[in-house]
Amino acid sequence: MIAVLGSKDSRTADCKAPKPSSVVEEPATIAACRRDYESAAESRAAFARQQRKRR
Repeated sequence: MIAVLGSKDSRTADCKAPKPSSVVEEPATIAACRRDYESAAESRAAFARQQRKRR
C-alpha cells in the first residue's frame, strides 16, 4: 500500500510523517562538511578497529 502524506484516508492513518533531516535543512558548505567530518572521528576509528578484527 502506498501512503500519501497529508492524506485523510483512514488506511494511511497509521503512517508517520518523516523526521526532519539536517541534510535538507542545512546547506552543504565546506564549513558544514568539515564540522560533520570532525564530529565523526570516533565513529571512523571504531569502524577501523572492527575491520581490523575481521581480517
